Formats: sequence, structure tokens, C-alpha cells
Amino acid sequence: MNPLEQQLHYPFGETLPARGRTLEVAPGVLWLRMELPFALNHINLWLIDDELDTAHGRQRGWTVVDCGIASDTTRDAWEVLFASAQELLGGRPVLRVLVTHCHPDHVGLADWLCQLWNAPLWMTAGEYAFARMMSAGLPGADGSAMFPHFRRHGLTDPEMENRIQERKSYYTRLVPTVPVAYHRLQEGIPLQTGNFRWQVITGFGHSPEHASLYCPERNVLISGDMLLPRISTNVSVFAIEPEANPVAQYLDSLRKYESLPDDVLILPSHGKPFRGLHTRIQQLRDHHAERLEEVRQACRAPQSACDIVPVMFRRPLDAHQLTFAIGEALAHLHYLWFAGELERSTGSDGVIRFVMRSR
Repeated sequence: MNPLEQQLHYPFGETLPARGRTLEVAPGVLWLRMELPFALNHINLWLIDDELDTAHGRQRGWTVVDCGIASDTTRDAWEVLFASAQELLGGRPVLRVLVTHCHPDHVGLADWLCQLWNAPLWMTAGEYAFARMMSAGLPGADGSAMFPHFRRHGLTDPEMENRIQERKSYYTRLVPTVPVAYHRLQEGIPLQTGNFRWQVITGFGHSPEHASLYCPERNVLISGDMLLPRISTNVSVFAIEPEANPVAQYLDSLRKYESLPDDVLILPSHGKPFRGLHTRIQQLRDHHAERLEEVRQACRAPQSACDIVPVMFRRPLDAHQLTFAIGEALAHLHYLWFAGELERSTGSDGVIRFVMRSR
């Protein structure tokens, strides 16, 4: 553990659910862990004991929270689980599929699961719209929009351009289809699962309208990507919203969790379940304050987002990581630009650079 992790409490220690198996983390809440083919090599998924009115009458079953990417490995892991449904799931079916946000590791297999179980999809309107838009590869939301965006912010390496161009089908490959209809999750409207109610907490900065779920009776928070124990949540400026200010949105969203108990059991999408909510919120605020100060110091001279990447990320990055790193560097530049601390200009080379505003 790093020093920040040591300030948190991990009630399950090093215990992880095996492939295709579940681990109960709270009454009626099961933990699954699926592989990812990235540096961030796993995602946590959740099953919540549920009861719904269906075409076959009132039925007990499960709500799936997040799905994994569309890959043979992930499908196989789900099928291993379903093959042991009598043992692991009490023989009960999946009644609905709930997705916290539109990123591929969360929504990738939603359509497959919904069709397999004839179950409805639940998402916020913002996340569902973006998932449909990106899965369809609409202009501006497709992969071909990436490199012109990155070029404007200083990426001119031809080799890296080729690697990024190879990623044009990244989203559509990992999210080939999205259900054509959905049920809307909305902040202020509780989600009822069996005898328990979950508060929907929407968050911004990481994705369009991210949904976390808090159950006061269980003292459990399914945090999605908004609160992670080991890494900071990615907040990026992307081509489709080039004037975004996601760092400000993310920091504002953290305030929504302050009223929750400090000992709430947090179930994150990556890393292990943990307690220490208020400590983690402050750690994340400190993290962004430190990154912003690094950017301020660097911008004593004009800097593009690509110039800022090695300031913020002091390790080698592959093409996948670099796309997020440029987006995050730009997000921190935008925070200071919107705050009036930086000036922005476009050079004769077409590259946008930022510099500290003259006093």
C-alpha cells in the first residue's frame, strides 16, 4: 500500500472474488471482479438482491451493477457465474441491468446481458445518450475526432499519431451495441431493490452524468468511478466538448458525498472495498491541488497540454494511457484558465498554449 492507502480501512483485506465467483460484501450485495486488457487490469461489478413485478408476476432476482467490456473473456466469466447460478445466485435470474456510466468497462456487455435475461437497462439520461452516440460512432464522438483535438494541444509525434489512429474503433469494439430503450436513473428519485432503497447521487467531470448508489440501511455506497481508493478518477477534456471544465465539475461533485457517514462501506469500480470516506475525499482534493500548483509553476512559460503531460505523469505512457493523460493535463489547464489565472492563445503552428496571466 502507498501512504495514502494506509489511511483507509479495507475490511476484506487482500481477499478477492475468484473468476466467475462472488463474494458477499453486505447483506444481499455480491462482488464480482472481471479482467480488463489495460494497465488498469480489472473492474468490480456488483449484484444486488432484488424483487420486481415482471410479466410472470412478482419475482425475486438480481440487479446487475455494471457489466464489463464486450470481450470473450468477460462473457466467459459471466457464463461461468451463470452456470453456477443455483449455488451462487440462489437460482434466481437477473431482473435488470444498471450501469453507472458510459465508459466501455461499465456498459460494454449491457446489451448482451439485457438480451440474455430479457432485462431492462437502467442509466441516467446523460450516460445513456453518450453511450448510444459513441457506440454508433457519430461524427465528433467517433475515434477520428481524437487526433485533430490532440494535435491542437501539441501532439505532433507521427509514430504516436499512428498508434492513436489505430484506436479509432476503441469504443465501438468494446461497446458494439447498446439497448435501444432504457429506464432513467435520476438524482432525487430513489431506486428500490427489494426492501431497500438506494439514493442516486449524480457526479460530473469523469463522465456526463455518473450515477453512484447509497443505501442508508446497509450503509453501503456503490461509488462507480467517482471515489476510487488507490488511483484518482480520470477527468479529461475530450474532442466532443473542447471547452469543458471537468476538474471543477469533479471537485464540486465530491461535495455531494460529504454528508454520508465516514464509515460507509465504499464499493468502488477499481480497487478494493474500503472505509474512510471523508479521508479519501480530502486526499482527492489535495491531489488536484498539488497537480494544479505544478501546472501553475510550469505555465510561467507558454505550455501546451502535451507539454504538461510529463509534468503531471512522470512515467512512460502507452497510446491508451497517453490519450487520457493529455485529456487530464488539458483539464487542469482549463481549470486555471476558467479561473482567470492563465491566458490562452493559438500559435502560428496551430497549437494552443497557456501561460500565467500577467499581473
